[in-house]
This record gives sequence, C-alpha cells and structure tokens, in this order.
Amino acid sequence: MSTTTKNLDPAFQGVGQKIGTEIWRIENFQPVPLPKSDYGKFYSGDSYIVLQTTAGKGGAFLYDIHFWIGKDTSQDEAGTAAIKTVELDAVLGGRAIQHRELQGYESDKFLSYFKPCIIPLEGGFETRLYVCKGKRVVRMKQVPFARSSLNHDDVFILDTENKIYQFNGANSNIQERAKALEVIQYLKDTYHEGKCDVAIVDDGKLVAESDSGEFWLLFGGFAPIGKKTITEDDIVLERTVAKLYSINDDQLKLEDAPLCKETLENNKCYLLDCGAELFLWVGRVTSVEDRKAASQVTEVFIVNQGRPKSTRLTRVIQGFETYSFKSNFESWSSGSGGTASEDGRGKVAALLKQQGVDIKSPTKAAPINEEVPPLLEGSGKLEGDCYIVLYTYHSGDRKEEYFLSCWMGKDSTQDDQMMASRLANTMCSSLKGRPVQGRIIQGKEPPQFIALFQPMIVFKGGLSSGFKKSIVDGDAKDETYTSDGIALFRVSGHLFTITKHFKLMRYVAASLSSTDCFLLQSGSSLFIWHGNSSTFEQQQWAAKVAEFLKPGASLKYAKEGTESSAFWFALGGKQSYTGERITQDIVRDPHLYTFSLSKGNFEVNEVFNFSQDDLLTEDILVLDSHAEVFVWVGQSVDPKDKQKAFDVGQKYIEFAVPLEGLSPDVPLYKVTEGNEPCFFTTYFAWDNAKQLYPQGNSFTKKLSLLFGIAMHASESHDKSNDSRSGPTQRASAMAALSSAFNSSSGPKTSTAKPVPSSQGSQRAAAVAALSNVLTAEKITSETIPRFSRSPSPDVALSEKLMVFLSVDDPEESAEKAATEALGEVSVSSGADSDAAQESPWVNDNGAECTFSYERLKAKSTNPAKGIDYKRREAYLSDADFQAVLGMSKEAFYRQPKWKQDMQKRKADLF
Repeated sequence: MSTTTKNLDPAFQGVGQKIGTEIWRIENFQPVPLPKSDYGKFYSGDSYIVLQTTAGKGGAFLYDIHFWIGKDTSQDEAGTAAIKTVELDAVLGGRAIQHRELQGYESDKFLSYFKPCIIPLEGGFETRLYVCKGKRVVRMKQVPFARSSLNHDDVFILDTENKIYQFNGANSNIQERAKALEVIQYLKDTYHEGKCDVAIVDDGKLVAESDSGEFWLLFGGFAPIGKKTITEDDIVLERTVAKLYSINDDQLKLEDAPLCKETLENNKCYLLDCGAELFLWVGRVTSVEDRKAASQVTEVFIVNQGRPKSTRLTRVIQGFETYSFKSNFESWSSGSGGTASEDGRGKVAALLKQQGVDIKSPTKAAPINEEVPPLLEGSGKLEGDCYIVLYTYHSGDRKEEYFLSCWMGKDSTQDDQMMASRLANTMCSSLKGRPVQGRIIQGKEPPQFIALFQPMIVFKGGLSSGFKKSIVDGDAKDETYTSDGIALFRVSGHLFTITKHFKLMRYVAASLSSTDCFLLQSGSSLFIWHGNSSTFEQQQWAAKVAEFLKPGASLKYAKEGTESSAFWFALGGKQSYTGERITQDIVRDPHLYTFSLSKGNFEVNEVFNFSQDDLLTEDILVLDSHAEVFVWVGQSVDPKDKQKAFDVGQKYIEFAVPLEGLSPDVPLYKVTEGNEPCFFTTYFAWDNAKQLYPQGNSFTKKLSLLFGIAMHASESHDKSNDSRSGPTQRASAMAALSSAFNSSSGPKTSTAKPVPSSQGSQRAAAVAALSNVLTAEKITSETIPRFSRSPSPDVALSEKLMVFLSVDDPEESAEKAATEALGEVSVSSGADSDAAQESPWVNDNGAECTFSYERLKAKSTNPAKGIDYKRREAYLSDADFQAVLGMSKEAFYRQPKWKQDMQKRKADLF
C-alpha cells in the first residue's frame, strides 16, 4: 500500500525549517518531541531520532537523520525508530542522509552535535566509572565500579558525589587524556553545579599524593591492576575492497562491473559493503515503500554476516552522496557534488506527491552570502624576486607576522618552480618556521595575495633563463610582453574586494567580454575599452593601470559599440565575443580533515562541527574552504613530518579534485601552530588567549585550562617580539584565579580539610600570574579611554593582591584575599575576548553608549563619532541588534569570525 499523508506522523509536521538540532524519543512506538533542556541526555533503555539541519550551497537546507538505539531498548522500539526515520525523510523531500547509531558505537558526526560527549543515563545518582575513548569526540562507556575494570591502556573517569577523578593509564593516549579533561569540565558544570573538586591520578604514582590515596581508597586500597582485556569495543575494523549489491525484491545481487557512478540506476537501491562501513544508496525516484524495504534488507544482511556492532551504516540519497561514499568509486564526475540541483529535488518531491505524500517545497535557508575571508591586516613591506614574495606585517597587537608565497606562472618551467619552492623553504627556515607559506598558481590568486599589490599585473611570457631556454629548446615563438608591442589586458574584479587583477591576453577581439574593462596597448597608443556591463570601479582601475604602464601617455577611450577602426585594426579585425563574466572560486562552508596513509592509500576523515580545540598540537590537519586549502601543522609534530606538509596538501587536492570538484590549482598554504593568519582563524570562533597556555602536549594545555594554572607561555618564547599582553592576558589570568579559588566552593563540612598541595600551588601560581600582568601594565586611571567599558575592576583586584603579597602566610591569605577580591570584581571582566565583545559600551558618566542603526551603518549620512569602527554592531541596542542581525549579541559572538563578518557586510556594518 502506498504511503499517504495520513500515514506520516504528525510529530514531524513543520520540521527542518531552521538550522539546528531536533530530537524525538520513541514512546509507545510513536516519536515524541524532546524538550531542548533534555538535548544530549540519552537513556540506554530508549531509542531516539535526531535531525540535524544545516545550510548548503545556494541557501537550500541539508539534512542528516540519526536513529539512536540504546543498549537496553527493545527490538520493536529500535525497529520503530528505523521506520520513522524513513517517514521523517519523506517529509523532508526524500533527500536526507540517514545514520544508524548504536549506543557505544556512535559515529563521529553524531557525537559532534553534543560536544564534549553524551552520557547515557540509567536513573539516580551513584558513583560511576567510565572509560573514555576518542581524540576529538568522546565515547563514554560506563563500566563496573571495580578495580578490575581499570587497565594501563585507557583513560577512566570516576564520578563521585563530591569529587571527579581522572585516571590515566600508563600507556594511554595523550590526546584521549586531553579530551577526558573536557568531559570532566562538562560533568562538573552539568551534574555538580560547578561545585566539586577535580583530581588527576596517574597510573604508577602509588599513594604518595593525597589525590591518589583518596582514589585508591575508594577501590578498597591500592593493589596492582591487570592487563587490558580485549573486547569487541577494541576491535578496529579495516576497510575492505568495496562490493556493490543491487537490491531487487528483497534480494541482494552482487554487481560484477567496476565501481563507477554510471552503474547506479535512479529507480533502484544498492548496498555498498566497505567492511568497516556499509552504505545504502537510494535512487531518487524510488518509492517510500521500496526505501523501507531496502533498509530492512540491509539490517538482515548485517545480522546474517555476523558483523560487529561497530560497523557503520549510512543511507545516502542520489545527488547527496557523502565524501566517504564517493571515494570508493573509480570514477565520479565532479558535477555530482554533495548538493543536488533544484531539478533533482523537484523530481523527488513530485514522486512522493504522486504517492500521496503531501510535501512542501524544500524550504531554503537565508541566502548564504558567499564571501571571501578578511585580508591580511596592517601595513607592511614587500620583498621578493621571481616567484617568491615575503610580506611582513603586524596583526592587531600581536608580534611580527610573515606571509611567504611562491607565485607560479602557468607557463613557468618545472625547474623554476622547484627552485622557487626550495628558496622559499630556506627563507622559512631562516625565520624559524614562523611564516605562513603559500603556493599560488596563476589564475587562482586569493584576495589576500592580490591585496599586496596595487595594482597586480600578470604579463605574458617570462624573463627567467629557464623560461628562455624552454622557448629555444621547444623552437617556439617568444610572446613575452614588451612595452612597444601589442598587448591586451583584462581588468577583472576579485569578489568583494577593491583589489584588481590584470591579465595579459592574446590580442584578438574574441578575448573581449561585456562584463569587464580592457586596456589595449598598440605601440605608443593606449585604448581603454569599457564593456557595457563593466563597473565604474573597473573603469577607474583601467585608467590607473594605463598610467602605471605608460606614465603620461595619452589615452583613447572606447565604449562597447562605439569603437573606432583603429581599435579593431590593432586587434586584428572585429570578431564576436562573450558577454559572460568569469566565475571565481568562492568560499563554501569549510571542512576540516584528518588523514592517514593506509597501505599506500591516502584516506581522509572529516572532523565534524570543528572548533579551535580540534587543532591538536600532535597532528597535521587539512582545512578546505573550496577556494583555498590549508595544511595546519601542530608544534608537537615530528620535524620530519613537518617537512611533508605541502606533500600532504597536494595529495589531498589530488584526492578531492574528482570527488568534490576542487580546482587542481587551488591556493595551498602551510600554517604552523601559534602563527595562524587571520584568513585562517576566520573559519573558527578563535580565542587568542588559548595561545597563552604553557607549551607542551594536548593534555598539558587542557590541564592548564581546567585548573587555571598560570599562563606563562608568553614569557617562555619570543619575549622581545611578543606584544600579546594587555586585555587578553589579563582576562586569562583572572579566569585562572577565579578557577583556582572557586573550584572547591561547595558546601563545607564541619571537619577541617587540608588543601592539597597541588591545589595550593595552583592558587599561588594563579595569583602570581595576575599580579605580574597587572604590575607589567602599571594600570592607572589615565589609561582608561574616554569610551570604555565600566571602570576596570582590575584596579581593585590589584590592590587586594598587593595586600596578599605583603603577608607572611601566603596560602591562607591567598584564599582570603582573592576570594574577597573576586567577590567584588564583576564577572563582566570576562575570561575571553568573545565575552568582552558582548559587554555594553559606556561613556564617562557610566551611561550605556548606543546609537541608532542609521548612524552606525558604514554608508551613514550622519555617522556616529568616537566609536570603534571595526565593531559597529556593538553599539546597537539589544532590540536593534536582534532586528538588524536576526539574533542576540550572545548568539552572534558565538559564531566564527568569518560568519560574523559576512552578516556585518550584509547589514552594512563592516
């Protein structure tokens, strides 16, 4: 029987209309919406459906549906979740990607919605022992509260009523230790109201420390722990050679033909078996009933094959195939990207409507303004020769920065390219590896590179000895530009920037385009040709370039349709030409990847919903914005591997070209930890304060964040050049102090409890750190600007600290003085720059300083005076902010900076 409107569950009406997460729990075999307050809480006896809505290219919504099955849920409820998932997909137009999630074996994508972790609940509070696994997303599994559950290879969290312990097995992974610290912070904030102590216990350190002694006492005293017992959880499935099965009448048939896109017919379903992962591919014109049947056949296949629980199962719809699915095929045309055309979506909706499923047209998200990231900041100097450009600049209050690029012409020789790369590497090494290194190919210059030149002109031919030799050896004509020859230049704009790019073209009329301006050099004559669709800005730049090429020369202007015979004669005669504008690669939603070389194969895995915290110091990662590719290299990476960064980037590009339509000439950068440029950090909600943490591995840095240990990193390197002190350091030091003194602010018992030595040292270090920062700044009332936030609370805190530093009993007085000071200091001082941005601006009288939207606009006829023009939006009232930018200030500043800038540009506040 066909599926009709009345068969679709009313709980799914109106879903998927906004970006974010929606969750239903299966109750009495029906989906029931879950209150947002319960998001992230999953009971092991239940099944859930999770819908994640994101914005795709062109503003259309993209959907991922996950059905989560608890380990104690009934088979009937699990089956209901699977069936209801198909119905939900039908409501969304039959184009969602579906994922089966088994408790304890959830996909990275699912877990990324609930960072740092999900903790399946079983009711009531009791002492619980968990094993934590995962470097970027954590899989928490509760194990029996017994010494026998511990081992030397894993990281464990023991959650008691008043204290949380992290036990690090001697052989455990550094990055898993670091991630467990995030889980501890989550447990502390979520289940202990922030009022419990935290202790780190290292395997092998016996009972010499009080925390360790307390930990082992909970297990009945210290005793050796056993070796790890290998279970199904520890089996790492390997990818196998993919096998494709067609599904016909509930039967699977192995396809013998080589895997290629053309094999997949749009009226069938297929099962792709990759060993560790299974994909159910659904043709776009298959019926809802066929899709349900295919899902059931796949479940039976998994059971009959005896596949382990960790086997992944993903269902993809034609036109919305995932990166990992397409990578298994020998050929996949670049036009088959992850977002299907409107035509394809229309066919799906039409087919479902024929079956009685009343589907609204797929609603579009707010149009995405596909803009480029910000350019390099500040003024600077240029140095370079041939293909190498070194740009030195200052970004904000940070130390001197470097942007080192190799520009490679389309016709340059391979020898010249290799020599340029070697020289650039030498220059980078001489600067201690700090520069951002870029490989720029002619025709794919990014805006931050073009912005270095006013103007940038690309001439035809070459002057290097290598190029000249290639011309002679190839017996070819040398068409290198000369000042007295004939040349045609295109003046083309770069998206959303005022910088322009001028390209020398073959001097034929067919090269003209109505959307651009052209500069024609014919001997001593210069013509400027204006296309009918060219901009005034392009016309201005054409005149500037003419003056640059031939200072003082007389110019002849030709508007499209009014050209003189002399103009056409210089071009070799009048010909037809195009009216289409040259398309530029644009920034899309960025993706972050890890990579591995398995048996000679290059494999990538996406880091979903990534953040700055996913840039682990031991790793090399690839960030792809489609317009540019970055290879980020952590400080703790092996030096030999650091040298392979460009090789990794090139392998990724070769891998992504056929699958994602990436240009083979896309700009490629190497970015090292601690030297990230603004056009990289714009893809993150970046916090410069995190760079102040002590140097070391991931665990050491996260430990500093959790316990608030003093941030002395700036003192340990680049003292002479590092100017990152000030508000950022002060905020970090205050956060450290607050954390150190408030970590045990829960109810006090009548029995005096000694402060552990580690906690005392943390407090002393935190106080010393803030004192150093305040002393170095020599804070006085004269330093407060006319337009500032409320008078700095740091002055009062500094006075309190001076009292503490003068007494004889530092540990006791530290707590008393700092607790009193912190009680008087408003939390508005902030622990990070983002929080500071949300604070209201005030004038000398303490009144909030706001302006109307009309006065804050960049193109205002009556602009507000005395404001920070880089933060116009901060002066809007809360009501105007919501009306203009469509969200609260808190939500706005939680976004990555590149998204903030896009919205500010759209609202004329940039």
